[in-house]
Amino acid sequence: MRSPRLSLTVLASTALCLSLIGQGAWAQSAAPATSSSATTPAASAPSGGAAPSSSSASSSSASSSGAASAAAAPAQPNPVVATVNGQPIHMAELSEMTRNLPQQLQGMSPEQLYPILLDQIVDEKAMAIVAKKDGLLNDPGVQQRIQVGIEQVLQAALITKTVGPQITEDAIKAAYDKEYANKPGVEEVHARHILVKTKKEAEDIIKQLDDGADFAKLAKKYSTDPGSVNGGDLGWFKKTDMVPEFADAAFSMKDGQITQTPVHTQFGWHVIQVLGHRVSPPPTLADVHDKIRNQLIQEGIHNLLQSVRSKVTIKEFAPDGSPLPAPAASK
Repeated sequence: MRSPRLSLTVLASTALCLSLIGQGAWAQSAAPATSSSATTPAASAPSGGAAPSSSSASSSSASSSGAASAAAAPAQPNPVVATVNGQPIHMAELSEMTRNLPQQLQGMSPEQLYPILLDQIVDEKAMAIVAKKDGLLNDPGVQQRIQVGIEQVLQAALITKTVGPQITEDAIKAAYDKEYANKPGVEEVHARHILVKTKKEAEDIIKQLDDGADFAKLAKKYSTDPGSVNGGDLGWFKKTDMVPEFADAAFSMKDGQITQTPVHTQFGWHVIQVLGHRVSPPPTLADVHDKIRNQLIQEGIHNLLQSVRSKVTIKEFAPDGSPLPAPAASK
């Protein structure tokens, strides 16, 4: 069993990992991107030069006395796109910004994004330069936040280095084969219900149904469940999808059968009609691919946390400063 605190740490780190995955951090290093993908400003730059527009690249080529040798020259993988007080800003820094764009910028083309991101990073660099001149780098609060940032970057780097290589398609396929492939399907029930507040109301509805009343019409008339607009239809569900009292009743009934005794749950009193039974096939790999990946990430982070904790000396204290007992070792 994992300790609750360690499990929370795993979940927090998993969220960080999923963010990294979404940014492609496990698929590429921090080196400048040379991909021609149209989703980054780098894609709008010509392959042979630092300038972001094709016109300046053409001009540069035309002014060259050796066009053939210029064409053969290696492309700059990470050109300088601006300087602020002589400090260079490289294309890789702009490419990094495209990994987590605000919603309003996500639909823009590289040509539209480039000047926006360039202005933003120039503004950030200028503000940082002025802040340093004002001595803010020596402010204790700023130093503390910088340290937190450094530790978060190191954490992400360690997770990327250690857990990242474990999350492969082969590993996901192996986990799928172990957990899902060739396993029997799960029984499901298709049912509808009418939910009311009191047992007496439910008993009265059962009597009306026994006299031939239409279930869907009664559901729309009496049921307090929002699904009553669909005649109380719950669709297909597994036993674990419902609260135990409801599931036990529904899965014990035959097709077409209506409960003759109201079923009580935390939500109220139910009148249930079962419409069908089936055994669902095991999910395909595509169905559970992301679920398995997330599980592998959590397992990898859990193992990493156990490893790093074994390599350091940990002392924990209560809010009043008194020592806390050492946490029990998790298994």
